[in-house]
Amino acid sequence: MSGRTTRQRRAVLRVLAGCQDFVSAQELHALLVAEAHSIGLTTVYRALRELEADGGVDVVRDEAAGRLYRRRPTDGHRHYLICRDCGHSLPVESGVVEEWADRIAADTGFAAVRHTVELTGLCSDCHAGGDGEEEPPYAWDHVH
Repeated sequence: MSGRTTRQRRAVLRVLAGCQDFVSAQELHALLVAEAHSIGLTTVYRALRELEADGGVDVVRDEAAGRLYRRRPTDGHRHYLICRDCGHSLPVESGVVEEWADRIAADTGFAAVRHTVELTGLCSDCHAGGDGEEEPPYAWDHVH
């Protein structure tokens, strides 16, 4: 992470690492406050921006185009299938997407190519009670 590693930033990393699914900065802030951390929402946003810039988090967008965060595994970024009802997420194999993006970049001569892949559905818990006709609220947004 760029910048100083402060007590607050370590707390953000620790709490984010404990989250199974993507969370908003506001949700992360509420979790920190619930654990009696004295940290402002601005500090949480700053830590998340720095983590994103350093490749420490994966980011998706919710239906209101807000950013949701999940700690990136140490073996690199992942693409996720996200339940559009409850937000539960699962990493998916995406080698073919990465190869395609790399090939497009090489074929066109573009550098620093970014890609967005949207994979949404209804998890098994939500599928039992839903019709599956909702608009997908999450779009995966990752910078290589």
